[in-house]
Amino acid sequence: MPKIKLSDNTINIIKEVCAEFDNKESELINVLHKVQGKLGYLPAEVQEVIARELKTSVAKVYGVVTFYSFFTMIPKGEFPISICMGTACYVRGAEQVLSEFKRQLKVEVGESTSDGKFSLNCLRCVGACGLAPVVTVGEKVYGRVAPTQVKDIIAEYRNNVCDVARTA
Repeated sequence: MPKIKLSDNTINIIKEVCAEFDNKESELINVLHKVQGKLGYLPAEVQEVIARELKTSVAKVYGVVTFYSFFTMIPKGEFPISICMGTACYVRGAEQVLSEFKRQLKVEVGESTSDGKFSLNCLRCVGACGLAPVVTVGEKVYGRVAPTQVKDIIAEYRNNVCDVARTA
C-alpha cells in the first residue's frame, strides 16, 4: 500500500483525540474508535501518530487495529455494503448475492469502487436470520435479497447521489 502524507490538520485532529484521553496507552481502543470516527479509517501513518502520542509501539497499535474487525485500514465508500455470511444467510444464498455485488461493482471484498461511492465487505451476523440473506448499505437493512435485486439496490444509491447533485 502506498505511503500517504498526513496533513497538519489531520495530525492535529489525532493529537487532540489522544489528548482527550490524557495520552494514556490504556485508552488505545477509545482513541482508535474516535480517530476512525473522525477520519473514516486508520492507515499506517495514522497509527504511527497515535503510537507516538500514547508512547507505545506501532506494533501494539497495529495489533489492536487488525484484531478487531470494527477497525479498518482501508477507506470505506460513501455507501458501505456488507453481506451477511452467517449460517442462515449463507445457506439461503448469500454467496450468490455477494458474487453479484462483486460483478456489478467490479470490486473484491475489502475494496472500494474507483469513484469512492461503494465499498464491499462481509460480516458474520446482523441478527436478522429470519430475513436471510441480509445485506446492509450503511445503516439500511435489506432482507431476503436475491442476486436479481443487486442491480436495483446499487441503482437506488447511485440515483440518490445524482438527485442530491441535481438539487444542490
